[in-house]
Amino acid sequence: MTATPDLLTAFDTPFIIGEREFRSRLMVGTGKYASNAQMIAAIEATGAEVVTVSVRRVDLDRSKEEGILHHLDPQRFMLLANTAGCFTADDTIRYARLARAAGFNEWVKLEVIGDQQTLLPDTAATIEATRVLAAEGFKVMAYTNDDLISALRLEDAGAVCVMPLASPIGSGLGMLNEFAIRTIKHRLGVPVIVDAGVGTASDAAIVMEQGVDGVLMNTGIAAATDPVRMATAMRLAVDAGRLAYLAGRMPKREVAVPSSPTTGMLDR
Repeated sequence: MTATPDLLTAFDTPFIIGEREFRSRLMVGTGKYASNAQMIAAIEATGAEVVTVSVRRVDLDRSKEEGILHHLDPQRFMLLANTAGCFTADDTIRYARLARAAGFNEWVKLEVIGDQQTLLPDTAATIEATRVLAAEGFKVMAYTNDDLISALRLEDAGAVCVMPLASPIGSGLGMLNEFAIRTIKHRLGVPVIVDAGVGTASDAAIVMEQGVDGVLMNTGIAAATDPVRMATAMRLAVDAGRLAYLAGRMPKREVAVPSSPTTGMLDR
């Protein structure tokens, strides 16, 4: 039987962020695709409801056929404004406000980059921007390092969701610190969505097996040789990882344990 979001609801609890319920635990971006047609085909294959759009890098005029927004139906997808490319709290706040004025909703994926070479986030600026935007009614989904203290500060600042990285943006290295991700999920009261660094389906499954609420990815799909096939693989992997977490894995042992009982065996 195919594992679909509808089937998973029979095994899972509702997936809720900021009082809004979602069906799919996979969220996707829109960058780096060879064409808009390829982008739409891949997004459809993921089954994602939430699609991020970088307000600093795309044309916000929906009437232009060559633009990304022309091809994304806001009745079909929740379009999540993304402040990617911002390097200060002030710039991030300004672009979040611009997105809302341009017709986006109050939701924003907040991203403040602190270093051009590694693209690692500036956590202090992220916390500052989160506090300002949350006070203005934005539902902030805050991208951050895999650092517990930063995650706790973002929750205190009003983020409806905290998004620690698995590894640096676009690296495809997968999750570098399972302990950190599990600790953040264990300590926070708001949902935890792992963002950045997922390179292939096995990465997505391993991330979800940590008990996090979801995954956001872009490059892992868009940079694949066949993005549509990879999109399908990612959807299945997120579902599989979530089910495996809910099922509870067997304990790891350093000795072999027979799968069949040794008592009651027939003698020769």
